Amino acid sequence: MTPTPPDPRLVAQADLLNPSFGTRLRRYFLTGLVIAAPLAITASVTWWFVNFVDGLVKPLIPAAYWPDTHLPYPIPGFGLIIGLLGLTLLGFMTANLVGRTLIDAGEAILNRMPVVRGLYKGVKQVFETIFSQSGTSFRKVGMVQFPQPGMWSIVFIAQEAAPEIAGRLPDGDEQIGVFLPCTPNPTTGFFFYLPRREVVELTISVEDGAKLIMSAGLIQPGAVAAKGLPRPPANPPAAA
Repeated sequence: MTPTPPDPRLVAQADLLNPSFGTRLRRYFLTGLVIAAPLAITASVTWWFVNFVDGLVKPLIPAAYWPDTHLPYPIPGFGLIIGLLGLTLLGFMTANLVGRTLIDAGEAILNRMPVVRGLYKGVKQVFETIFSQSGTSFRKVGMVQFPQPGMWSIVFIAQEAAPEIAGRLPDGDEQIGVFLPCTPNPTTGFFFYLPRREVVELTISVEDGAKLIMSAGLIQPGAVAAKGLPRPPANPPAAA
């Protein structure tokens, strides 16, 4: 009498309910890796940033004021604290008339330098745009059909096209600039203008959009709600 082979589904279910020692060991290792890897990477990047700022700021301070001079061990983060205090003090000074006058005088000197003038103005405009609380650039996420119709890509919505640019575009609709980042490095990509009606705005944050791009779609936002996202047509009722 030929024995009946076991049902593969029952065997797989038994393996899930009673995993072997090797399977449990592999699960424990992967669980530990998932927990430890983000912590290690975050700690390494933070430590590198603190040391980087310390290396920039500490040489500007006399060694007599360093905590390392009076203690038998180094104190990381001293330069970072001094840098934050310095930036805060600079912002406070520019808020009053005297500080604003000094800043204007310094900018007037830079504006007389042919090469430095363009570099300073460009960098200043970028920082003012990024850190401006009243602007709307790069505070919205959307989707456009790229690289071909029917394929949707995540974009960061910038500002509307300037009159000089919008007036030379063939389409008469309102034009808007979008930045289409690349995966997994969102600092590179494509910037282009297109009609606003072709941009589908999403209600997710820019941070969630960046996570979605850097993870190549593995980290999905909790709830993605689209405004005007085209829906596939409903199936027609079957003929009687």
